[in-house]
Amino acid sequence: MISAILLAAGESKRMGRPKQMLAWQGKTLLRQVLENLIRSDAGEIILVLGHEAEAISKSLTESQIKIVINPDYKQGMASSLRHGLLAMDPESEAFLVLLADQPDIGPEIMNRMIREFKQANPRRGIVRPVYRGLRGHPVLIGVRYLQEALQLQGDVGARQILANHPEDILEIEVNQDGILKDIDTPEAYRKYLKRAGTDGS
Repeated sequence: MISAILLAAGESKRMGRPKQMLAWQGKTLLRQVLENLIRSDAGEIILVLGHEAEAISKSLTESQIKIVINPDYKQGMASSLRHGLLAMDPESEAFLVLLADQPDIGPEIMNRMIREFKQANPRRGIVRPVYRGLRGHPVLIGVRYLQEALQLQGDVGARQILANHPEDILEIEVNQDGILKDIDTPEAYRKYLKRAGTDGS
């Protein structure tokens, strides 16, 4: 089984308001990312919330979403990843780490990463997508790195694990540049909406 850990605990300081709740094609940004995940082959979905957790969680009713609250979210992304990992099913063989501001990463990319992880020969512990030579998100990491991931500190997310084990990474080429894009600022949000041909509502 593959666990998906969706990191959505941040304060969105550069955006100026919780970007998880930004309007996106008739729903919220977070809702779009969750729907992509629900349609994927991930065996469980762990949503890590922190800032505005109560308000955000009220809008989520799906029983298959395991909501975890990170009271230490101000310590950085690593703390959210740690809380997600501690909630992971003990039978899981890998964890897919996603960010809440990348709505263009569809289930087909996630499913291909899961499939490639399971079929890789020789076995690889990490899978990440690449678009025209540029490395993006999400990343899929085998549980052999679980203890290392639990020790991460600050705002690095899973990047440090990839940096420590470059020989274990399987890169898969995809044809969607959404793996490279996130929404951190009002300007980026406006550009994303324009690219999608919508005003967000």
